[in-house]
Amino acid sequence: MSVELPFAPVDEIIRRSAGDLRVSSGAAEALASRIQREGAERAVVAAERAETDGRKTLMVADFDAESTPPTEELALPIAPVDRVARLDIDDRYRVSMDARVALAAQLEAHADDIAAVATRLAHHAGRRTIKAEDVETYDELESHFP
Repeated sequence: MSVELPFAPVDEIIRRSAGDLRVSSGAAEALASRIQREGAERAVVAAERAETDGRKTLMVADFDAESTPPTEELALPIAPVDRVARLDIDDRYRVSMDARVALAAQLEAHADDIAAVATRLAHHAGRRTIKAEDVETYDELESHFP
């Protein structure tokens, strides 16, 4: 799976939690890959809900969201999030603009959670740099403590 999300906004997200720590390019790349997988998985679930309702357009409610924030408040750009949403779903589905924004907000919140854990792991390891391994450890922890 190629990474559809640009690293700059993902780097911005991880730096919100990093404080005085440095962020390796590998950490931003690992975080982009992780939230991309999450976005594709969420879109598959949303497509299943739309299919059940007999629709071909994914709506905000399909992503378990009630509203969408203004796009100016998001670091993640909407166009790449739309491409992420389409990675694992059939081409016959459309994704409404509000659904794209809702998914971007969810992915950004998820990325913030991962970045916070990665920051704590780097501190715990006594490092001044957040590395890809810190982001990857999140997956291991999440599988043990869902």
